[in-house]
Amino acid sequence: MIEPKQFYDFITSSGIKFYTGVPDSLLKNFCYYISDNVDGNNHIIAANEGNAIALATGYHLATGKLPLVYMQNSGIGNAINPLLSLCDPAVYSIPILMLIGWRGEPGVPDEPQHIKQGEVQLDLLRALDIPFEIISKEEHNFEKVIIKCIQKSLKENRPVAVLVKKGTFNLYQSSAINEKKYITRENSLEIILSEISDSSIIISTTGKTSREIFEIREKNNLPHNRDFLTVGSMGHCSSIALGIAISKPNKKVICIDGDGSLIMHMGSLSTIGKVSPQNFYHILINNYAHESVGGQATSAKIIEMSDLAMSNGYKHTFSIQSANKLRSQIKKYITCQGPAFMEIKTQIGSRSNLGRPTISSIDNKKLFIDYLR
Repeated sequence: MIEPKQFYDFITSSGIKFYTGVPDSLLKNFCYYISDNVDGNNHIIAANEGNAIALATGYHLATGKLPLVYMQNSGIGNAINPLLSLCDPAVYSIPILMLIGWRGEPGVPDEPQHIKQGEVQLDLLRALDIPFEIISKEEHNFEKVIIKCIQKSLKENRPVAVLVKKGTFNLYQSSAINEKKYITRENSLEIILSEISDSSIIISTTGKTSREIFEIREKNNLPHNRDFLTVGSMGHCSSIALGIAISKPNKKVICIDGDGSLIMHMGSLSTIGKVSPQNFYHILINNYAHESVGGQATSAKIIEMSDLAMSNGYKHTFSIQSANKLRSQIKKYITCQGPAFMEIKTQIGSRSNLGRPTISSIDNKKLFIDYLR
């Protein structure tokens, strides 16, 4: 395995001083080290991967130096537009070193949302005409790989990728902690699910939120057919929920979102406000972190979420910090006219024995469709 400090020291000594991206579980130990050792002007956790590519472009234009952009491979979809229409050698020809976590690598067990992306990963980079190299925990001479990529990026003025296999980086314990002592996410979900009508529709965001909803249903011997667990496509659960809400106006549609997800595609809020479905209820579980991939901070701490929702046309907003307040407000919230927004401030963390859905994503879809139709 590669020590995060060793990797960082070599990257820095090679001339890279600016880091941006969206956290990934395969890169989390390296990302932790960056967060602990790079100041806020030179390490920016971006809203999404496309933003990170654009930020890196601006940095290069201003300094002439090579930036590093990190991401999970599923985030390449967000990055394709600026990679091809901004950074490509046929357009502005921008050098960027990309560090990409290879989720879903063929032959390595992973979650269903990563399987296809992992299978097509190498072909996708070739189709994008992005040169790449691969490093893994067996890599004993990563320095040669990194230098090769840096030299190619600078010489040809183009993005070059380093694909990182699972288990490449050794453990690094970050000094950053979440000091906020609010309600837990799972407790808040238990209260929500116990108080809403049995006929309500749930659309939940990717990560631990969907996993906890599944386990709460299992614990209470309740069916899963009212829940659409959005295991992939981070940032899009609210748009999925909007599509259902306008098609099923007689159903209450509840989107349970996360702060990283909401921020990633924040523009969806304006679409929800413009369409303004009265049966749309948007619940934000806000723990100020990208918890599912390591707990790195989002920019949620600087955003007044209720004000944001109101400015985008939501009719009612609520802000919750405790279990007692959630119990006292949830029925008022779910009976007001939508689109309505509720922020629940939660602490980071989950049970160590939290499982994953035991039904496939295809079966989840079939059960959900049968219930809706």
